[in-house]
Amino acid sequence: MNFTVVQGDLLDQDVDVIVNAWNRNIIPWWLLLPQGVSGAIKRRGGTSPFKELARHGPIPLGGAVLTSAGRLPFKAIIHVAGINMLWRASERSIRDSVKNAVALAAEKGFHSIAFPLIGAGSGGFNKERARAIMEDELGKIESPMGVRVLVFKRPGG
Repeated sequence: MNFTVVQGDLLDQDVDVIVNAWNRNIIPWWLLLPQGVSGAIKRRGGTSPFKELARHGPIPLGGAVLTSAGRLPFKAIIHVAGINMLWRASERSIRDSVKNAVALAAEKGFHSIAFPLIGAGSGGFNKERARAIMEDELGKIESPMGVRVLVFKRPGG
């Protein structure tokens, strides 16, 4: 798979779809105070993606769900369950999130996707290790889709 690692704001990328590192979607979104990527999506994109996400119910750890992009300029948002019920990421949750997000994007016919570092924010996972795991997993996937992995700068930060 063709991917690049860049510094930047996820919400400013010129891609078809972005990935939101989310939770298992068991706690209602309106009870949470989204931080990092999720908080930036809510501030700039509105609440409609999260209302759609709520209708999907629980997401298996590492699973991926597609919603609209709200007021954001993307075709969609793919929300991945990158953290467990204890708000922690693992190598498996990161790998499965990457694999399932790319598979869903390909299934829906998207040509480009941008990822934040999954699990490295609220999930408490080491940023460099999360990046290495994501790069390794992306390297195993065969797809013509263009991928960007965003590091260091958080949306709105």
